Parts: sequence; C-alpha cells; structure tokens
Amino acid sequence: MLTEHRQEVILNIINEKGSVTVSELREKFGISESTARRDLTELDRAGKLTKVFGGAIAAEGAVTTTELSVTQKLEVNIDEKMKIAKYAASLIEPDDFVFIDAGTTTECMIDFLTCKEATYVTNAVLHGRKMAQKGLKVIMIGGELKAITEAIVGGQALLDIRKYHFTKGFFGTNGISMKNGFTTPDYSEAMTKEAALANSEKGYVLADADKFRKTSSVTFGAFDDAIIITNEAPTGHYANCNNILVVQ
Repeated sequence: MLTEHRQEVILNIINEKGSVTVSELREKFGISESTARRDLTELDRAGKLTKVFGGAIAAEGAVTTTELSVTQKLEVNIDEKMKIAKYAASLIEPDDFVFIDAGTTTECMIDFLTCKEATYVTNAVLHGRKMAQKGLKVIMIGGELKAITEAIVGGQALLDIRKYHFTKGFFGTNGISMKNGFTTPDYSEAMTKEAALANSEKGYVLADADKFRKTSSVTFGAFDDAIIITNEAPTGHYANCNNILVVQ
C-alpha cells in the first residue's frame, strides 16, 4: 500500500474512533513500528492529527477568538444545557459556599436550585437577580461589567474572589482541550474564572459535547483541574478520562 493511501486510511480510523495506537497500525497494515510512527509524525506535522504517547488522537480544533452574545448562546444546545444544569444543581448541599460563574449553562442551573441553606456567590448580574428572586442567599462580586457576557470582571472582581474559599464552583467554558485546558476568549474573564476555580475545593465545568477539542484564546484552568459535566461521552483519548461525568 502506498504511503499516501495508508495515511488516508489512518485519518479515516481516527475520525471514526477518535484515536489509534501504533500497535493497531502495525497489525492492520503489516508494517513495522518505525513506519507506523513515521506516518503519525508526518500527519502530526501536517496538523491532521495530534501525536501522543503510543499513538495519536484526533487533531484539536483551531483557536477561536470570537464569542456569541448571551442571547445567541441561549439558542444553542438548549436541551443539552438543561440536562447538564439540572444534574449540577443536584450536587449542592446544605451549608455549601458555592461560586456560580457567568454563562448560559450556569444560568440554567438556577431553575433547578432548591437548597436554601447554601450560600451562592456569582459574578453575573442576571444570575444574582434570579437567585435572589428565588429566595436564595446571594453574594455579588464587584467589578467591571462585561457587556457581551454580562459577567463582572477586572481587578476588583479578582480581589473579591481571592478572599473567598468555595466548597464548590460551577463554570462555563468556550473550549475543552487536553492540551490547552479550559479556555475562553476574553483575558479578564479568564482571570476571574481562574481565581474562582483555584479557590474551589471542587470545581465543575458545565459543557455540552460540542466544546471538546476546541480551544479559545485564553486558558483559565488545566484539563485535570475540574470535573467536566457533559451530555455525551467523548470519543478517542477523552474516553479514558476519569474527570468526565456524562448525564443523560
């Protein structure tokens, strides 16, 4: 089999399964380990896959820098967001001191919050108002209001957050990548998320399956820094991760 054809087949396998091992390639094509590794190296350099120890995984997506408005985000994957949000809300227990990040999936959590013995801290004006209307105890983070996501960010927000020690923190994200972690387009918002995640005993990232293998401009946490609550089990290398929790 010609090298070009073999590499095309390798890409088809990865696109279908999400990953492939050197051993699998040796067995399938009857080639040496060095030839299999050379194929993977060439495809990695071409940006068609991501080479990892013992094989390769599907290539991570290109970096995205744009961000939808809150109104636009509300129209995307709403059913999946509601399932994720309902499960996340069920994790809150009496006496929890909870951080709820700005975002549409975290906003969906509010509809399912029932624990009035917990205290809720948020950097989202809309979230704070909705929780207060439900009779929940709410603390608002101070700082600069970012119009497009309606999140409070900036130096004052960081100072406020770093004073607190949360039992649980719930976060939205624009992208999830094993290499680049949890990412978002705006630097100020990323720093706010990073501070809150660092000060949470347990961190949860709420993300529909579309967020996997995507990278935005700024990282706010490493891939292993939080438990990912999602609606669909990711394939390939992600399938073996212990920090991914799938809800139906």
